[in-house]
Amino acid sequence: MKLKIAEKKNTDKRPGIKKSPVREWVDAILFAVIAATIIRWLFLEAFTIPTPSMERSLLVGDFLFVSKVHYGARTPKTPLQIPLTHQTIWGTDIPSYVDWIQLPQFRLPGFTRVKRNDVVVFNYPPEFEHPVDLKTNYIKRCIGIPGDIIEVRDAQVYVNGTIIENPPYMQFRYFVVTDEFINDRVFKNNKISEFQRVQGGYAVMTTPETAETLENLSFVEDVIMMSMPEDQVNPRIYPDASEFPWNEDFFGPLNVPAEGETISINNENLVKFGDVILNYEHLDDVRLQDGQLFIDGTPVTSYTFKQNYYFMMGDNRHNSEDSRFWGFVPADHIVGKALFIWLSVDNTESFINKIRWSRMFSLIR
Repeated sequence: MKLKIAEKKNTDKRPGIKKSPVREWVDAILFAVIAATIIRWLFLEAFTIPTPSMERSLLVGDFLFVSKVHYGARTPKTPLQIPLTHQTIWGTDIPSYVDWIQLPQFRLPGFTRVKRNDVVVFNYPPEFEHPVDLKTNYIKRCIGIPGDIIEVRDAQVYVNGTIIENPPYMQFRYFVVTDEFINDRVFKNNKISEFQRVQGGYAVMTTPETAETLENLSFVEDVIMMSMPEDQVNPRIYPDASEFPWNEDFFGPLNVPAEGETISINNENLVKFGDVILNYEHLDDVRLQDGQLFIDGTPVTSYTFKQNYYFMMGDNRHNSEDSRFWGFVPADHIVGKALFIWLSVDNTESFINKIRWSRMFSLIR
């Protein structure tokens, strides 16, 4: 005998709750913000070039994508921040964050290390008024990696006693000797964006190759690189002009600190690395006094660095505020590697010619 089991039919035909158009827009915007924040933190972030310190390798108005995965993304240090902002709310001077909570910062695994000649985005180290992850973003070329010895002789960089390969579009300041007026079009045709008429000619920023081209013009008498003599001291040069009488064209030798490297504590090393130990090594109780280094109230005779450091320079060598002026970049200040230009805008041109089409989607080298 078979039993028939009665099945209860679902008679509940209430329609699902339909979202209002406003709710749908809010959900879509919230999802987009969360997705963009995750992508910006872990993978890629867009940056723009505001200054000419990397010309002609990078131009003012270039928009870049910077990889976070190459060197490994950093975990957030300042969590109380408006998403997709940096330091201030868009279009205002209102801070976009509060530093009531500061988290320990770690770096996720990357698939490469910072190498010489990499074009690197980093947080400007001496900007102590902001947390590390919210300091101003700078972009320069890595000249020295941990353990390197950096020296500049007559504007040429040496690493570990050997001349390094110069960037393809490296620039210097030149004096163009002429009694003639040079039309702006001449400079534009030679890709010179920085020039100024001075007594006896023009001061320009350009590459050595373009300087030779200018020298061959019929109305130019001579082109002279305006480098500083070795005996001329620049008081702004790192680490201390009174102890190391250097300038931007004659600099060093100076060794780049490496994680695990131990140095003796003496007057020379305190001048070179004292501010590194004080400001970037994350020590709770450290001070310099009477030529001695005190850690946790105890004088020490040696010190072992807790992280790696890097030496950065702009390709526009005579118009770049870089490690020659303010010192090393700590590893925890590294943001990412510049990959390619996705847009380039020349604000000095008319509407039709503003876009530099030839630079779009070009790789950075």
